[in-house]
Amino acid sequence: MKSKNYGKRRISVAPMMDWTDKHCRVFHRQITRHTWLYTEMVTTGALLHGDVPRHLDFNDEEHPIALQLGGSDPADLAKSAKLGEQWGYDEINLNCGCPSERVQKGAFGACLMAEADLVADGVKAMRDAVAIDVTVKHRIGINDIESYDFVRDFVGTVSEAGCQTFIVHARNAILKGLSPKENREIPPLKYDFAYQLKRDFPNLEIIINGAIKTTAEIDLHLLHVDGVMLGREAYHNPYLMADFDARYYADGETAVKSRAEVVEMMMPYIRRQLALYGRDGNGLRLNSITRHMLGLMAGLPGARGFRQVLSDSKKLATGDPALLLEAMQRMSL
Repeated sequence: MKSKNYGKRRISVAPMMDWTDKHCRVFHRQITRHTWLYTEMVTTGALLHGDVPRHLDFNDEEHPIALQLGGSDPADLAKSAKLGEQWGYDEINLNCGCPSERVQKGAFGACLMAEADLVADGVKAMRDAVAIDVTVKHRIGINDIESYDFVRDFVGTVSEAGCQTFIVHARNAILKGLSPKENREIPPLKYDFAYQLKRDFPNLEIIINGAIKTTAEIDLHLLHVDGVMLGREAYHNPYLMADFDARYYADGETAVKSRAEVVEMMMPYIRRQLALYGRDGNGLRLNSITRHMLGLMAGLPGARGFRQVLSDSKKLATGDPALLLEAMQRMSL
């Protein structure tokens, strides 16, 4: 069954390993109702041979939400995409951009950009298996390939398999010699490559990603492409997203929540999660949720004190969500 139509992906939050888990996404959802959220990358092997509920469980309030898959075998991708659809995800996204050595050893991620036909086969297999959207997140090149023609041909080949949405991280991926962190910072940004893709493929949905930090930058990019995906800025400065619903998804639901209201809205969720999974050493730890909230007060007087309270190991060990209220007392809101 096709998921509810949540509208265009004007703004989205990137899949980020170890960060965009379900607790992070619920927190982000308190700030913005319509921004698209993406899971951490989940490999096909983890789904086909591992604990499916652990990898795919999410909360209803997270919609619209996309499952990002890592893999290269079309049959495995199709089976994994079907699982994602059955669990209720609104989109399946294929990772063709991660440069880590672990991903390269599995022959997927950014190295797939050198195998556009294989990516196209994977996309077709997934589209045949599910009714929800299948999208691709990719770089503009790999290693020393600097030509725009490379990414143009990649998108052209994959789009022929039916993919209509491409999320363009506007940097090359250097497969040897740079860490994933360095790959997010050292290769130069070439936003114009993403702009040119939209001109060359006007019927495709082109979303740009890469070191975008302000609404002014978002507005500029939206003059050229269909959507913007935020990465680490959304994590470290999440309240940037507070006016996104009104600014980019104007539909009458334009009230902006205060930071204090966001904290208050997280309290029932934290209590439910602790009740479901326990507070002992084998269960859910309070820090598993509150660590994603450290940046909520970024830029405000008292923000350091807020972070210190939420990072206090002794206080966290009590498992008492009232810790958030104590942290709020450090602020002047």
